[in-house]
Amino acid sequence: MIKYFLIAVISGVLSAVSQVLLKKSAEKKRDTLIGEYVNPYVVGGYLLTGICMLLMIAAYRGIPYKYGAILESLVYVYIMILSKMFLQEKITRRKLTGNLLIVIGVIVFSLGS
Repeated sequence: MIKYFLIAVISGVLSAVSQVLLKKSAEKKRDTLIGEYVNPYVVGGYLLTGICMLLMIAAYRGIPYKYGAILESLVYVYIMILSKMFLQEKITRRKLTGNLLIVIGVIVFSLGS
């Protein structure tokens, strides 16, 4: 069962990386419409999203669905951290509050299960 939890966590982290890649792509203005959608950041981001989907399908073979939902909700926390590290985004009070509410929700949900 630990193996499946690890797969789900890896999927979550890769999902956050894909979101950061898509954000990075949005920072640059491209000359053509095709350039907006066919560039390394966008292609890599969508490729990672597909890989994450396959990883979660594999993870759900060994973990209950409720735990998958818990682990997937933590992706927002990963995105905030990675955006700070790689995009130099500020962690505002609003972002921090939202992410803390997610973590509290995960804890409450886990204790009730």
